[in-house]
Amino acid sequence: MAVPADILDKISYLPESPGVYLWRDAEGTVLYVGKAKRLRSRVRSYVTGDHLESVKTRALMQHVAALETIVVPSEAHALILEANLIKEYHPKYNIALRDDKSYPYIKVTVAEPFPRLWVTRHVVDDGSRYFGPYTDVGAMRRALNVVKRIFTVRSCNFDMPRQMPERPCLDYYIKRCKAPCILAQSQAEYRAMVDEMLDFLEGRTQDVVRRVRDRMELAAQALDFERAAELRDALQHLERMEEPTVVLAVEGGDRDVLGYARDGDDAVVALMRIRDGKLLAREHHFLENLEDESDGTVLEAYLVGSYRAVEDRAREVLAPFEPDERELVESSLERTSIHVPQRGPRRELVDLATQNARHLLEELRLTGEEAEERAGDPIYELQRSLGLQKVPRSLVCFDISHAQGTDTVASCVWFQNGRPWRAEYRKFKVKTVEGIDDFASMREVVTRYFTRRRDDEKPLPDLVVIDGGKGQLNAAHAGLSELGLAELPMISLAKREEEIFMVGRSESLRLPRRSPALRVLQQARDEAHRFAITFQRKRRAMRTVTSELLRLPGIGESKRRQLLAEFGSLQGVRDASVEAIAALPGFGPKTAARIVEALHPSTPTPEIP
Repeated sequence: MAVPADILDKISYLPESPGVYLWRDAEGTVLYVGKAKRLRSRVRSYVTGDHLESVKTRALMQHVAALETIVVPSEAHALILEANLIKEYHPKYNIALRDDKSYPYIKVTVAEPFPRLWVTRHVVDDGSRYFGPYTDVGAMRRALNVVKRIFTVRSCNFDMPRQMPERPCLDYYIKRCKAPCILAQSQAEYRAMVDEMLDFLEGRTQDVVRRVRDRMELAAQALDFERAAELRDALQHLERMEEPTVVLAVEGGDRDVLGYARDGDDAVVALMRIRDGKLLAREHHFLENLEDESDGTVLEAYLVGSYRAVEDRAREVLAPFEPDERELVESSLERTSIHVPQRGPRRELVDLATQNARHLLEELRLTGEEAEERAGDPIYELQRSLGLQKVPRSLVCFDISHAQGTDTVASCVWFQNGRPWRAEYRKFKVKTVEGIDDFASMREVVTRYFTRRRDDEKPLPDLVVIDGGKGQLNAAHAGLSELGLAELPMISLAKREEEIFMVGRSESLRLPRRSPALRVLQQARDEAHRFAITFQRKRRAMRTVTSELLRLPGIGESKRRQLLAEFGSLQGVRDASVEAIAALPGFGPKTAARIVEALHPSTPTPEIP
């Protein structure tokens, strides 16, 4: 691969220190942004072959015309700078965060003496508080309506207290504002109300409800019934707002829970916000252009990108697995720590978030008309157990069947989202193998099947399952390799111990007996075996019938077919009378008599010594 000479010269002088590198094309467009612990070693790997096994990297290097590097003090700085540059340039070959299309935030100008709030899509470092981003805009609008009913935050644009109008606006008369502009409400009272509003937006609604109830009771005791009625109405709005948002009660504390689902080049991260032990909201982020990136790298990109931009992060993040460079990610998130629970209530929370992520990914697939029905949890469990990047929505299973080396046949069954798809079942007569050789038979059948699908331009399955052990797996994989399909995921399932063998791994994988993923594989294996043995028995029966009828005098192929069509089987022909056979077109009494005599030979008389 030709790399410009000036890039090769520049690499030799790069420092072995942390930094960020940018690959650009001939027009100066940023193609890729990457971080490095040691700049020279990392960038050199792109031109010495360490990275060139990746299809994406090969495509990238074909367009590279310039290199730019930025040296930073530490790896943590490199991580943060990489995320910021990706957001700025949106490079073609980086992981794409689809939430970068600017979701709305609620902005509260807490730096002002009399703060205001409004909706914005731009986060600016101006001392304001930002809540969001809200991927569910409807939920944000409902929250704003409640805020405006309960908290009488001013909607005017006066620079108070420098600018003070002579009289209040309409909001004062409809009781949407208490007119701090004419000092009908003091600055201390206004700030106390804003603090309550911030607690509400942060999810601590119980504290707000308690304070509003206390003030309502005090107003009633003071016989200020009009004020008590206002507080009562506010309390009702608060309780109605809390009711639909509190989805689940969990163990106490504030934490953010991440769920993750991936299907090939697309992934979804679901974020569940838990405040004061209550699950209040769920957000999601779509990630694209993943190519050969590992799941750890994808999760890292989300944490230092979208999640880091969230202001009201919890101190604890529960994740389904560790991101790459975990320590660096935690340092970039400052006071937030990452935990990967293995069991107990916290793991159940992660599993719930993961179910949400799978649900959202299925919605994406269904909306894009890439799938006809949802893939269930067992299919995602199978993906996780086998370490597949793509969800195995479609899988095929092959099985070989023979009768002591004769009548060797094979079957291929297709499962779609864990269910048999009989329209795609196929059966084969093994043509090139004599005797008992399951390895050669499997290689022949797999080669024939995928050659036909390739030539007919039909879609390939996401996973290939072989009934058998290592030998059958290696034989089948050799067939795929001949066709240039060696990258197609393939496993084998051995019957005795239910061991799973995978290409390139010496050790087998054993799933728990009650694993939903194992049950999917067993169902496919059993169905392939049933289909194969049914076909094999049918062939053997037909061969037996044909060989018996071949011995009948004066009976050709057309008459054999006519006899079987009329009487159904060899036994049916045996049970037929001379008259019934003679009544068939083309058969006469003499022919019928010869057939009956051939099928019922007289028993010879034994000789007497």
